[in-house]
Amino acid sequence: MTNRARQQLAGSRNARASLTMSEPLLSFFFFFSFLLHSAISDASQCSVKGLPLVRNISELPQDNYGREGLSHITVAGSVLHGMNEVEVWLQTFSPGSRTPIHRHSCEEVFVVLKGSGTLYLASNSHDKYPGKPQEFSIFPNSTFQIPVNDAHQVWNTNEDEDLQVLVVISRPPVKVFIYNDWFMPHTAAKLKFPYYWDEKCLQLPQKDEL
Repeated sequence: MTNRARQQLAGSRNARASLTMSEPLLSFFFFFSFLLHSAISDASQCSVKGLPLVRNISELPQDNYGREGLSHITVAGSVLHGMNEVEVWLQTFSPGSRTPIHRHSCEEVFVVLKGSGTLYLASNSHDKYPGKPQEFSIFPNSTFQIPVNDAHQVWNTNEDEDLQVLVVISRPPVKVFIYNDWFMPHTAAKLKFPYYWDEKCLQLPQKDEL
């Protein structure tokens, strides 16, 4: 083998070695870029800066947050939009879906945009447990408010149509106490805070309250 051939062979080997050594670096670069993009994306979703004053509801983030049959949109909120006194949600429940039995220490107003269903409200929630609830039919263009700390549940009992409601709460972000049933003691109710749609952007230590 001539000296020139040996030099060409050695150069080819060095090039392959260089390429092989660069593969881990390329993998690390792509992984780091992915993490950086995810961090920037999460930060932008949680930032109140740069939001347009007028927003298209159909372009706002929506999710079911692990609850089958739910579509939730925070139209204007404490965590996502810097609201201090009220928060507005647009929620859609597919037939048969419902909220958990729950209560919260804030006022809440519902406006039914379409569909029908049933409101369950335990007005004697200030006893040791909620107790048997009253039942109220809800329908398009109906509205109702939930007294502070009264346990309640909204259920789409219409088998043929989605139930869509506009919800306004006071004192955001909401702290929710969830019950397994209507006779579960208040002291056994599970506090969910931050609530599902606030978890990504609001990280606070849990603090129980009655």
